[in-house]
Amino acid sequence: MNERTTTCCIAGGGPAGMMLGFLLARAGVDVVVLEKHADFLRDFRGDTIHPSTLQVMHELGLLDDFLKLPHTKTRELAIRFGDETIQFVDFSHLPVVAPYVAMMPQWDFLDFLADRGREQARFTLLMNAKAEGLIEEDGRIVGLTGTADDGPLRIRADLVVAADGRRSDIRAASGLKSLDIGAPMDVLWFRLPREAGDPGQTGGQVANGRLLVTLDRGDYWQCAFVIPKGRFDALRAAGLQAFCEGIVKLAPWFADRIDVIADWGEIKLLTVAVDRLERWWRPGLICIGDAAHAMSPIGGVGVNLAVQDAVAAANRLAAPLREKRLADADLAAVQERREFPTRATQRIQVLAQNRIISPLLARADSDAPLGPPFLVRLFGWFPILRRIPARIVGLGIRPEHIGPQLAARP
Repeated sequence: MNERTTTCCIAGGGPAGMMLGFLLARAGVDVVVLEKHADFLRDFRGDTIHPSTLQVMHELGLLDDFLKLPHTKTRELAIRFGDETIQFVDFSHLPVVAPYVAMMPQWDFLDFLADRGREQARFTLLMNAKAEGLIEEDGRIVGLTGTADDGPLRIRADLVVAADGRRSDIRAASGLKSLDIGAPMDVLWFRLPREAGDPGQTGGQVANGRLLVTLDRGDYWQCAFVIPKGRFDALRAAGLQAFCEGIVKLAPWFADRIDVIADWGEIKLLTVAVDRLERWWRPGLICIGDAAHAMSPIGGVGVNLAVQDAVAAANRLAAPLREKRLADADLAAVQERREFPTRATQRIQVLAQNRIISPLLARADSDAPLGPPFLVRLFGWFPILRRIPARIVGLGIRPEHIGPQLAARP
């Protein structure tokens, strides 16, 4: 049995867990972060680093080094209905130092945070270490159990943080109740080569019953094809050729390279879930990021909400943890701070699902031409309107900032 004692133990090395671990260690708190995989290389993770997260990196004094990593900048988003393209979002007017979305593989983002964390004497990252259960004494969580390379793992801590994603084992072990909001769609995730004559920006392609989002990763497109919930088996039964032909109908410029998709193994199914915990904490435990609230992929805001949770948690919890005076009120305050932005964002996503995505997917059998809805056309006619979704998507509701209590300590 590998036994450890620390001040804060974080389950999950995603954006929420890595950012929180780094911030707490920087503020003088002993932290152990557990990541169940041997590395961060997973294609299906979100790759959009929004202006709110870039602003956090700036406030930490890390933005210049961060932007030395390979990335592309997206200042506008467009939606293409048939042959008509509507500019929909313009980030360039946001009041931040980096008014754009940085398209960067999430593994580079996480590796960057891990490297900065390792520079802190109080930071420990355990790879290949899976958090599985909780240690409870007298109604309080006092640690967690799991499995590492060298066998069973047991870590006692003043605070356990569940940041291990929407299928969180620690959340399941906690008994905290979740509200399932639901989603009418799933997403198929794959990549195609990018060539010089392709459209010049990240955006969406819309047709009756079909929606394709293409994310510019420099030398290739990361593609997200939206399908009705539970329809993947039927899509596979129709055959790979039919699937590829559907992609080309949406994006004709892929016709000369669609054959790089040789089998279904190159297409990843992402099961979309939208939910949130009714209460995010128990004495000695708090959930953040997807473990507290799974977000729809609409707007690509999941990574950035997770980072915002981590910043809010570090701002509130660093001093109580460092001074060994953590109270339930501190955990409740984190939820109070982040619950409204979560609820409001999910409300916007659900409206988009119900008013836009579901009707679009229901038109699969229609031959009628599909043009931009009137409300979408307004964004083409009046460019100032593009600042509204830019603010909601790029900065979010109640963006967080690095507080003075998170300043680097000797």
